[in-house]
Amino acid sequence: MSSDSYEKQVLDAEYQLMLDHLNFRSQSPTFSLEEIKMELTHLLVYQGQDWGGRGALKNAEIQAHIYAYEIFIKRYSDAHSIDA
Repeated sequence: MSSDSYEKQVLDAEYQLMLDHLNFRSQSPTFSLEEIKMELTHLLVYQGQDWGGRGALKNAEIQAHIYAYEIFIKRYSDAHSIDA
């Protein structure tokens, strides 16, 4: 199996896990979309701090989390008529 397929497997699995986690969190009475948006901002900063070289699998994991946050924010905002 090529490293590209491992990266895709990690990306797909981590994306779904994070999206499920965000959906679960959104059910809490203390849920805050602003908090989720701040977490996404921190993830984007973390992604850009790869000066040490994390490796392809860790980068795929981080990218998957970013995708999940972006999709979650869009879907949540659309469902609740909130500007993303």
